Amino acid sequence: MEFDTIAAISTALGEGAIAIVRVSGDDAVEKVNRIFKGKDLTEVPSHTIHYGHIVDLDTNQVIEEVMVSIMRAPRTFTRENIVEINCHGGLVSVNKVLQLILAQGVRLAEPGEFTKRAFLNGRIDLSQAEAVMDLIRAKTD
Repeated sequence: MEFDTIAAISTALGEGAIAIVRVSGDDAVEKVNRIFKGKDLTEVPSHTIHYGHIVDLDTNQVIEEVMVSIMRAPRTFTRENIVEINCHGGLVSVNKVLQLILAQGVRLAEPGEFTKRAFLNGRIDLSQAEAVMDLIRAKTD
């Protein structure tokens, strides 16, 4: 199955030391590589992490110091290429990183869409997908 490339903040919003932006799709690596300054992400092996900076292409300004994980299909949760960008926590920096990714033609993921893709791509079955959604919706003290 072929889908467009999606992105979302995958950590809880609010205060925290680290925030993660997840990108999934056939061209996820190429899209993130456009705004990443460091190693050429299109050339690195799967399941590796790389230090660099996210740069605003309009101003050539460094926006955030990051660690980027590259996970190539099919050995990922969605069975698509996945990039996870670890940046400093806080709403301003993580939202700016997300906006720069979306500006590369990536679509904002709908709630549960990464899990939906895992199901549709045969990575998990329906009961596993439902269990993930139950965990996400669970209320805790």
